[in-house]
Amino acid sequence: MKGILHITATPIGNLGDLSDRAKEVLDDVDLIACEDTRVTRKLLSHFDIHTPTDSYHEHSSGNKQDKIIARLMDGDDVALVSDAGTPAISDPGMRLVEAAHQAGITVVSVPGPSAVIAALSIAGLRADEFSFYGFVPRKKGRESFFNTVKESPRTIVFYESPHRFEKTIHALADVLSDDRTVVVCRELTKQFESVIRGSARFVADYFIENEDKIRGEFAIVISQAS
Repeated sequence: MKGILHITATPIGNLGDLSDRAKEVLDDVDLIACEDTRVTRKLLSHFDIHTPTDSYHEHSSGNKQDKIIARLMDGDDVALVSDAGTPAISDPGMRLVEAAHQAGITVVSVPGPSAVIAALSIAGLRADEFSFYGFVPRKKGRESFFNTVKESPRTIVFYESPHRFEKTIHALADVLSDDRTVVVCRELTKQFESVIRGSARFVADYFIENEDKIRGEFAIVISQAS
């Protein structure tokens, strides 16, 4: 029999968010494919889990993917995890999931934390329709991205790193009118979690005055255009 690929969500900050089911899966599978083995081993050590790990990330070769698929074909169960949150959501794990489906391998979800959903749930904006864009383009497509945000008829969610956050929030202030609501969620579920909500200009000014808070990971939610 073929093995099962378990798409397993891990905490985005608070270790208490790892579900009992996820712990059981991570303990029972034959292999954990992870974005960064060092990050995942810290999580496993905290829960006294000793399952073997192997790296699988955006720079992994096709040969690495083939080896994981081969193990699944031979009957081994594999858990796929990212460094934080739900694998395959703005994450290279999507390629392994696609390859598993093509090989006729059963893929199951072990749901849990997701920064996209966490941010939407506390933003106070419409979430019956939304568009998720992963990380803001660094160079190519950046202008097009901000034009899309400006015209979007849906709530928009995206991620940004602390190194590019300041540039991004000022770009938003340049293109968004004051009637658009911007919600910046920083360090979700962690000790210093914060949520700043207001116009793009208000948020930009807030971080000019609080530069010490431009650290950690950001999830940004923006209301739809009128």
